[in-house]
Amino acid sequence: MEQRTAEVERNTLETQITVSINLDGVGKSSFATGVPFLDHMMDQIARHGLIDIDVRANGDLEIDAHHTVEDIGITLGQAFAKAVGDKKGLQRYGHAYVPLDEALSRVVVDFSGRPGLFYDVKFTRGMIGRFDVDLFREFFQGFVNHAGVTLHIDNLKGANAHHIAETIFKALGRALRMAITADPRIAGIVPSTKGSL
Repeated sequence: MEQRTAEVERNTLETQITVSINLDGVGKSSFATGVPFLDHMMDQIARHGLIDIDVRANGDLEIDAHHTVEDIGITLGQAFAKAVGDKKGLQRYGHAYVPLDEALSRVVVDFSGRPGLFYDVKFTRGMIGRFDVDLFREFFQGFVNHAGVTLHIDNLKGANAHHIAETIFKALGRALRMAITADPRIAGIVPSTKGSL
């Protein structure tokens, strides 16, 4: 199987971002975004997805983190779309339930080519440290729009906002890992009755 890697650079007046990924990695990660809590969450995607991820971002953090967080989601989505290529031989679907103490989240992903975010998460507070939890939706929306995936995120239980966020990102990593895994029984075949995704 050919190497499934991608590097994407995205520059706007608000942000300059570079993302490198290796879908067949070992979970190595490196982040320099200026948004430490997002770095911590993306590390969960890498470790639990066994995806090597490197993200460099320079954004207008003097305003707030909105543009940086959203644009990282967009650029990460573009990198995933590039790395999966024509999607031949992919499992396509992935799902995971992940607990962390009292918190439990479910994430389901489909590399359908149809962007859709279905997000049911009610955080118990608006900020985790200096991170505004509203920005998670912006991150995921940017990701799905540019990765071309359908993504369902449901927090089923939780009292601690940090725990809730961490279960979501760990579950996303595991769901992505399942979905991007090659199935040797359908090697060379796009996993769709339409013949394309």
